[in-house]
Amino acid sequence: MPIASDPSAAVSAQACWVVSPGLAEIRDETLPPLPEGFARVRTLHTGVSRGTEGLVFRGEVPASEAQRMRAPFQAGDFPGPVKYGYVNVGVVEAGPPELLGREVFCLYPHQTVFQVPASVLVPLPAGVPAARAVLAANLETAINALWDGQPNPGEHIAVVGGGTLGLLVAWLAARLPQGSVQVVDTNPARAGIAATLGAGFALPEAAQAQADLVIHTSGQSAGLATALRLAAFEATVLELSWYGSRPVSVPLGEAFHSQRLTLKSSQVGHVAKRQRDRWSHRQRLELALSLLTEPALDALVTHSAPFAELPQVLARLAGPDAPDTLCQRIDYPA
Repeated sequence: MPIASDPSAAVSAQACWVVSPGLAEIRDETLPPLPEGFARVRTLHTGVSRGTEGLVFRGEVPASEAQRMRAPFQAGDFPGPVKYGYVNVGVVEAGPPELLGREVFCLYPHQTVFQVPASVLVPLPAGVPAARAVLAANLETAINALWDGQPNPGEHIAVVGGGTLGLLVAWLAARLPQGSVQVVDTNPARAGIAATLGAGFALPEAAQAQADLVIHTSGQSAGLATALRLAAFEATVLELSWYGSRPVSVPLGEAFHSQRLTLKSSQVGHVAKRQRDRWSHRQRLELALSLLTEPALDALVTHSAPFAELPQVLARLAGPDAPDTLCQRIDYPA
């Protein structure tokens, strides 16, 4: 891709803002001349994080979590107007010579052109196409989840929730030797994708119980109840779902105590405790990107749309009418 950006000139950009709960729009902005030590990136693709960005779009971020929920390059505040997002893949048009023309990943919102300190950009490894790199943030979360869950070879692992995150967790877990991984979801269409990624599949009522580790990603109370039901004696149920301001009904009666279960949260904002002394956030992201050479993962990018349609896409994904969408990619004009 040609590099055609004068670092001494201001440039025009467009960004998607959630103006108020349930309403998004594309706004124009002007970027100043490029500061020293910064890079200018033209976006190729962004990805929509359905769970988190759905909460932001609907205005369901609790006031108590507003600061912890801020994306690295967020502008504005919850509930809006706010420019939010953290899955951006682009090409460097101006900045340090070693980055010029490189395709890079950045935790930046949905915007056509942006400028950030060059140090925050992570170049894509060889063999990782830009269109697949939108999975990096979810894969990084999945890596952190396995670090938190500490699965072992030979164990039976259940992943309740067959969305993008759950399927990536299952893909990683299925690489452990001599064990079994079953994705549990209410949508039978997830079975084929789970098989492509090396995992089994079951509807909730037919799922195999006695799991050594259960990882919950569905974002629904019913899914968490299923996760608790599938756990074996003294097993761990790892909760990856984030519910925002929605109340969650959890069946902590029944066999929860007699089974001596552990219900544990996992969240990507901090590197898992047992890895924290040895891994930085950047190293974890680099690991996620390095794993995206696998073509089978393209099955998770089920939908794409042009940037101009992003406000409508956010409205669709935040509602109940997008059951077949896994990773939603947004494509930007050349």
